[in-house]
Amino acid sequence: MKKHKILRTIIELVVLFGLVFLLRIFIFNPVEVLGNSMEPTYHESDRLWQMTFVEPSRFDNVTFISPRNGKMLVKRVIGLPGDTIRYENDQLYINDKAYDEDYLDEFKVDMPDGEPLTPDFSLETLTATQTSTVTEGKYFVLGDNRQIADDSRYFGFVNQGDIKGVIFFRFFPLNKIGLQ
Repeated sequence: MKKHKILRTIIELVVLFGLVFLLRIFIFNPVEVLGNSMEPTYHESDRLWQMTFVEPSRFDNVTFISPRNGKMLVKRVIGLPGDTIRYENDQLYINDKAYDEDYLDEFKVDMPDGEPLTPDFSLETLTATQTSTVTEGKYFVLGDNRQIADDSRYFGFVNQGDIKGVIFFRFFPLNKIGLQ
């Protein structure tokens, strides 16, 4: 009888660790922020959790492999398939509707008078995209630190299949822990 309880406990622990391992590998993946292209939202070495089976929505922060160097990037989804995107006078327009980007306010305050955080562009004027709308099955992403971010303005659209996950939680640094 005692051997049966021990065997059952071992099996339960193996199943539990197996489920945790599968969740960790296939659903909740940790990500480390490299670089400062997402400041002020995320900083170098911030640690985040991402969900892998969630379709990105507008303004979600996502991870994907850089088309330039193969490193994992974190960027913000600005354009969804079929959207038109443009910036005029530091104002984002999606499908000709103006959108506020409160997450950029900290950087805009520090800009010299008259200098935009995000220079004017439209999808047609960017060498990397040269189309009027975001192509089906692709996303247009930008880094929050627009002055230095390597993003869709320079490497083009991100394929839907290349997106590894949607950020949902920051677990380090501890003073910034929480849902994103």
